[in-house]
This record gives sequence, C-alpha cells and structure tokens, in this order.
Amino acid sequence: MSREGSPVELEQRRFRAMALLDQGRSQAEVAESLDVTPGAVSQWNTAYRRDGPEALKARCHPGPVPKLTAKQRERLGGLLLKGPRAFGYQTELWTLARVAEVIHKKFGVQYDPSGVWHVLRNMRWSCQKPERRARERNEEAVANWRSKDWPRIKKSQT
Repeated sequence: MSREGSPVELEQRRFRAMALLDQGRSQAEVAESLDVTPGAVSQWNTAYRRDGPEALKARCHPGPVPKLTAKQRERLGGLLLKGPRAFGYQTELWTLARVAEVIHKKFGVQYDPSGVWHVLRNMRWSCQKPERRARERNEEAVANWRSKDWPRIKKSQT
C-alpha cells in the first residue's frame, strides 16, 4: 500500500477515489485500483459525505508552535553576530549549548541543544567550522617561507 506523493498528489488520489465510487465501483475495487486499503477509501468516503470536498483537501500540518517569535529569532541572529565573547565565553566558537544559554538568558525560553539546531536551521544558519589557523597569520611571510626557506631546509635533509 502506497502513501507516497506530495500533499497535492494525495489530495488528487482522494478525489479520484470519490469519482470512482460515484461511477458505481465498490470500495474494494477503488482501493485496489489506487493501491490503498479499503479502510482508507471508507474513511475518505465518510468524510466526503459528511463535510463535502473540503474534507479531502490537502492541509499542511503546522507542527508545534515555535517558542521564539519571528521578531525574537531576528533579534537572536543579531545577538549571535556579536560573537560568543560578547556573552562572556572565552573562545569565538558558538556551540548549541551556548546558543541555548543565550536564548534562555535573553528571552527566558528553555531549549535543548537539539532544539536550538532546528531554530538555527529555520533562521537559515548553518554549521561552520572555525579555520584552523591563527587570525594573525601573515600570508606573505608564509608564502615567502614556502618558496625560499622550505626548499633549502628540505634540500639539506636529503
């Protein structure tokens, strides 16, 4: 039995079932032709007869109400851009636990770190790894060392 398809495709399948029933086919025949259970066809038919076509329409499932409002999420983005040091952390690395603490301090909302991940993804933030080199690194000096000193050192070791 198939339940694959977009909400629109599933809606079309339910309306197709009603059309086949209206043509005089049995629920078992409709179920077999649409690759669904007879129970599903029965439920669709009951809903259709009780509430009309509106009962078969695709509806989005809203999920839980977010703990942070859109305005609070926007404000959170601005806070996170200030960096972890602005909140007393010793490194410039945001972790989910740190973000959860900031959310709790600033908005009074408790999040598990896994929930913070969902909040950040909905804000279109992504996981970023810090570069493993010093900020003070002098690229010109490194290039100079690679082109002049390293060949000389390597040559003397062979």
